[in-house]
Amino acid sequence: LVCMLGFLCLSLVSTDTCLSGRMPGFPGIPGFPGRDGREGIKGEKGEPGMPLKPDETRKRGEKGEPGYKGIPGKRGLQGDFGIMGPPGPIGEPGDSGHLDTPRSHLQSAFSVARATRAHPDPNSLIRFSTVITNINENFNTGESKFVCKIPGTYYFVFHTSSYEKHLCVNLIHDDKKLAVFCDHMQKGNQQVSSGGLAVYLKENEKVWLMTGGYNGLFAEGENADSVFSGFLIHAH
Repeated sequence: LVCMLGFLCLSLVSTDTCLSGRMPGFPGIPGFPGRDGREGIKGEKGEPGMPLKPDETRKRGEKGEPGYKGIPGKRGLQGDFGIMGPPGPIGEPGDSGHLDTPRSHLQSAFSVARATRAHPDPNSLIRFSTVITNINENFNTGESKFVCKIPGTYYFVFHTSSYEKHLCVNLIHDDKKLAVFCDHMQKGNQQVSSGGLAVYLKENEKVWLMTGGYNGLFAEGENADSVFSGFLIHAH
């Protein structure tokens, strides 16, 4: 704008000078640059550029800043087993184990029979002196009692013959009566009574049979026997 005003002034001066017959003066000093104009309206979208030729390549730009961390994706499928790694270092020696007990030492079983026809006294120990089986000698024939050497659960059973008299048999565990089995007879009859019980025993505990108030037990060679048996079910 300043330039245009300067130009008009010069034109007027020149016209005036020419009209008056005088020499034109020197041009004035250029004015200061004007302000930038306002931004123009956004233009239309341009046409797509020409595609590159096969032998042309674009220049790679500089590496950008890392983006924000994304949301974790779903768990993938299990991969194949990797190659076995090298052996690890040898560990320290473990604690010493218990000495193994021979299998034969964990067995216990017996069967003994009465060798007399005479009735035992009422409320007394029933003696069995004929040994049929006595593995590891756990049945003491001198006492006529079983003595536990292997702690565990045992099963004891008896089969007794009686004749013309009632019979009651008690199964005793260290002076404690565990069970009573009674059979009442009719005159002239002969009968076999049986009873059994599973018992847990600790070492050196004893089991035996006693008569109750009725003592009609007897043995008669090949015709009738009275037998007491027991065996270890499980050592623990």
